Amino acid sequence: MTTTTTSTIVETHALTKRYGGLEVVRAVSVALPAGSRTALIGANGAGKTTLLAMLCSLTAPSDGDATIAGHSLRARPAELRRAIGVLAHRPMLYEDLTPLENLGFFARLYDVPDAEARIEELLRTVGLWNRRHEAVAVFSRGMHQRLALARALLHRPAILLADEPETGLDPEGIEMLDALVMRAPDLTVIAATHRIDRIEAWATGLVRLEHGRVIEDTASVPGTSAEVRA
Repeated sequence: MTTTTTSTIVETHALTKRYGGLEVVRAVSVALPAGSRTALIGANGAGKTTLLAMLCSLTAPSDGDATIAGHSLRARPAELRRAIGVLAHRPMLYEDLTPLENLGFFARLYDVPDAEARIEELLRTVGLWNRRHEAVAVFSRGMHQRLALARALLHRPAILLADEPETGLDPEGIEMLDALVMRAPDLTVIAATHRIDRIEAWATGLVRLEHGRVIEDTASVPGTSAEVRA
């Protein structure tokens, strides 16, 4: 794994999520550098997906807070959402729309400048330009993932949150993912993954969860409070 800058862009402060009496994420505190690529690992049920869901404001924390690109998760969720791209385990696309229509909708949502040129650029990059007028419903799982990746990058986010980003991708698709995201020099990435065999190829550090708690953290900025565990 490579080294990176020490300016913090993602910081969580005892971030916790409970469902009923069950804590699925337990007081997670990390401080991740700008430009870093963090592998979020752990067994099924360790809390990876729930942690990502809180960071992208899809679910509210029970306790704690996070600051992403200077925006508080609790105080400024709308501004925070504009700073991030999200590649979820489910593609979150409109099946009845075409790739052009899907990206056009999200471009309007994010006020993307030069939207037509940006959409064409991304569809060509992910290999879907020639299928741009077809309904997404007929696409394979890998094609869904390619389009979801284009959607996540459409508004040029500073940070990408990804849950199993390799899902459905063939070797060519994984090479495309690495070039666009996993090795992009100006993008901060947090990716939950079971592909331990691939971590050395892209990650600058890792955070390992067990029963919702951080048990290993090689990703946080040295000297931050995130290094102190409860």
